[in-house]
Amino acid sequence: MPIPRVRPTIRLGALLCAALVAGGAFAATGKGKDKDDRKDDGAHRFAVIGHSFNDGGEARLKKAIEETGDKTIDFVVVTGIKGNGEPCSDKLYQQRRTLIDDSKRPTVVLPAGSDWTECRNSAGRTNAIERLNRVRELFYGEPTSLGARKLTLTRLSMSPRFRSYAENAHWSVDKVLYATVNLPANNNHYLLEAGRNSEYEDRLVANRFWLNRLFAIARRDKLEAVVLFSEGDLKALSQPTGFRALLRRAVPDHDGFAETRRQVLALAQKFPGKVLLVDTAGLPKGVKPAIEWRGNVGHLSTGAGALEVEVDPAGKALFKLEPAGS
Repeated sequence: MPIPRVRPTIRLGALLCAALVAGGAFAATGKGKDKDDRKDDGAHRFAVIGHSFNDGGEARLKKAIEETGDKTIDFVVVTGIKGNGEPCSDKLYQQRRTLIDDSKRPTVVLPAGSDWTECRNSAGRTNAIERLNRVRELFYGEPTSLGARKLTLTRLSMSPRFRSYAENAHWSVDKVLYATVNLPANNNHYLLEAGRNSEYEDRLVANRFWLNRLFAIARRDKLEAVVLFSEGDLKALSQPTGFRALLRRAVPDHDGFAETRRQVLALAQKFPGKVLLVDTAGLPKGVKPAIEWRGNVGHLSTGAGALEVEVDPAGKALFKLEPAGS
């Protein structure tokens, strides 16, 4: 299958911004399933494909995509397109785009750190930013998902100030708002070397704006839940409280997720619905994926491979985890 011609993100962002001015900014309108296929009570399903490139590479990704091709699934989120040991080449990026775009279900791609943070040029120097921009051009140049059936997305690049951040996207299914946030697992690409964190700092500002926008939409539209997909684990449910929390804040530990974690927890406190954080940072050996809750904030680490989540507003639990292909 030939690779679709993709327009640069910057140019597309400007055009989409103009459209938003005329039609109303940041409308969460994406639907992942035909009306006839959807239950009247708002129940639906989505699948997540975790980062599985360290063992099996493209074959495992292809298998996971096939496992999540069931007609009952509204959409699939794929985290990562390559492993650390694979080349950062245009050829490989394009091969993975073709593979993902052939999927039966609407598929949203979220970049992983291995896709760009460790990439180097022929001289051995980092070219992480150039490679991230190339991934953005190939995978995020249109206001839709990949896949044989398209899902309408609203991208952060629709905002002129953040037109480079097209990988951050949101869509809605019934009363749930879904969104991707670029938070790579390797400490959010926070570098300990002084003076080398401009990418991290700029993305931190963009993500802060993005998260505020997402929760504003959820409150305005009286949605039941917000689901955030990222590669990195914010560790929102494993943080100390009380005096231990104050002590940790007083002693910097170079936690690249700290500010985003505090923001998400603060926004969740003001949101009456549920907030589910889904990451693909990986699980300890022998530990199976599970949804853990603290108050209205839930956390799910998928590990490698694919899994499905059933969303049932009328059920005892809003989110129910199931193995892929069940």
